[in-house]
Amino acid sequence: MTTDDRPITAGNSVEEWFAHPVGGPVLRELIERSGQDEDALRPVGKLPLARLVELAGDRFPQELVDELVIRANGGVAPVVGEEEDEEPETPPGGARFTGRTVIVTGAASGIGRATAARIAREGGRVVGVDIAEDRLRALVDGAPEGSVVPVAGDITKDEDIARIVAAAGERVDGLANVAGIMDDMSPLHEVSDQAWERVFAVNVDGAFKLSRAVLPSMLAAGRGAIVNVTSEAALRGNAAGAAYTASKHAVVGITRSSAFMYGPQGIRVNAVAPGPVATGIEGAFGSAFAKARMGEFMRLIPPVAEAARLAASITWLLSDDSDNVNGVVLASDGGWSVQ
Repeated sequence: MTTDDRPITAGNSVEEWFAHPVGGPVLRELIERSGQDEDALRPVGKLPLARLVELAGDRFPQELVDELVIRANGGVAPVVGEEEDEEPETPPGGARFTGRTVIVTGAASGIGRATAARIAREGGRVVGVDIAEDRLRALVDGAPEGSVVPVAGDITKDEDIARIVAAAGERVDGLANVAGIMDDMSPLHEVSDQAWERVFAVNVDGAFKLSRAVLPSMLAAGRGAIVNVTSEAALRGNAAGAAYTASKHAVVGITRSSAFMYGPQGIRVNAVAPGPVATGIEGAFGSAFAKARMGEFMRLIPPVAEAARLAASITWLLSDDSDNVNGVVLASDGGWSVQ
């Protein structure tokens, strides 16, 4: 725990900031000015303060973090050593993907990026797919040379699906359907056609089309693994709005049907259902009706997990470590689903 005689930095967790005799009051003052209280940051309590810059964007800019650090340290910015990497250089799994090609969507950020990076470090060839071309380049630059093939594309477009499959080549050993978008928590009677169609286009149609496109390669090889990232919203009705909840239930349906159909051909299809994760995807309330109904349940959400933890679950299901697992929906949610 941080004490008076140690500087507190952006690398300290939100919980450590609240417990600090100087940093705590400074942070509470800030959030009270925004009309919130300490409970608003409880889900991200285990995360470093610096991560809020990535998660909250303009609502919590880097300049604000820098100001908090200086104020909490008597007007002086502390000199600290280099921060540890979010993920270890050599993952516990070793080299499970040597000689294998795995397509990962949503690879430019969050869970997708953590998954792609881990597969690459474990010897795999990753076809990293995302609409954010600049952030894909950052993934390539941070991975072992030649391990990531970037494809800037939109999985809702047939021509981009074709480019992804072409980039992968004749053999596709694995597919991680990570890309997804959130809704604004709206209940059914408030959902617009546009919002419904957009959520389903990315969360359901994109995963469906890309899976369909890679299955011929897997069938020819007599093996393969597909992991669909669904959500806690696929396990309950009080985690998101109607569009997102319905879309993630649909992903579970695709997963189970495909697991049954292709299991005898050596192809495993599983899903991971994340709880709260430190990613760029945002689930803000756009509905007063939903907020009034769901607010009390949101207070039960477990602490936010780093994307690397979800990557561990996804890569386990993609690897031979789980070769006897097919058709499961793995809740990687900090225990949320047992409430």
